[in-house]
Amino acid sequence: MNRFTTQLRAHGLALTRARLETLQINVGRKCNQACRHCHVDAAPWRTEMMTAAVASRIGDWIQQHRPAVVDLTGGAPELSEHFRFLVETSRAAGARVIDRNNLTIIEEPDFGWLPDYLARHEVEVIASLPCYSAENVNQQRGNGVFAKSIRALQKLNAVGYGTRLPLHLVYNPLGPKLPGPQAELEADYHAELQQQFGIVFHRLFTITNQPIARFAEDLRQRGQWDAYLELLANAFNPATVDGLMCRTTLSVGYQGELYDCDFNQMLDLRMEFPAPPAAAGTAAADAHTAVAAPRSRFLWDITPGDLPEREIITGIHCLACTAGAGSSCTGALQ
Repeated sequence: MNRFTTQLRAHGLALTRARLETLQINVGRKCNQACRHCHVDAAPWRTEMMTAAVASRIGDWIQQHRPAVVDLTGGAPELSEHFRFLVETSRAAGARVIDRNNLTIIEEPDFGWLPDYLARHEVEVIASLPCYSAENVNQQRGNGVFAKSIRALQKLNAVGYGTRLPLHLVYNPLGPKLPGPQAELEADYHAELQQQFGIVFHRLFTITNQPIARFAEDLRQRGQWDAYLELLANAFNPATVDGLMCRTTLSVGYQGELYDCDFNQMLDLRMEFPAPPAAAGTAAADAHTAVAAPRSRFLWDITPGDLPEREIITGIHCLACTAGAGSSCTGALQ
């Protein structure tokens, strides 16, 4: 039993899936940045990317099952050659589409088309900006990132984002600590970005750094691993459990594999489903006493009806989502 499960049981709680609302698709690990806090361990040198065959099968699933929200992430999802196919297929199926944008991608050569394209298809943009201070952003994400991010936000504003089109920003703390109150940080962001750069946006989402991948390595190297886990465990908030994103979001890997959330995906904690029944008359069917072991499946092997009431796979990293005000892909839970 992991430390998170111990917390759940101590409060008489269980974590199971509800009806599917969001299909979150990770198109690959390639990114134009290599941020210190990145739970994906994404970087320019990563080569794992979705193939055309997988993108086509995911597109077919979206058309058939019509999820309410399709959330595109990476890496930098725009680096996928299938990004536009997934956007347009999802919009045609009636889905609200989210682009998890790192902002600097807009400043890369050959990506100047992005703001107009996103606006034309009314894609919601959730953009990483871990602080309104240049020093803090550059420390976490690399030299020059803040200036590029500001220029990108101004370009998004110019095509209607932050006014008629939804533009949200993401804050991650610098180092092993919990985010401050989301509402207060949002007010500060609005004031500073408007005053300094004339930038407008809708909401700020605070997200707790996950103790996995690159951030976990950094914690261990600095001797802060145990202290950070203790911080998360001591801040466990049972009131956040019902709103956790893993209850209504299905995470899909770049090969089509399935996870309860993007964090589980990075730890390769795959969802397992009962093996399909053997055909009548086969040896497997005749051996009625044998029970086939559950196995991992791909998106095209399941339907949304297979998900509700399933127990969610957890680990100690789940403490990050339930600490303090809670944390999810759409910010604080309280």
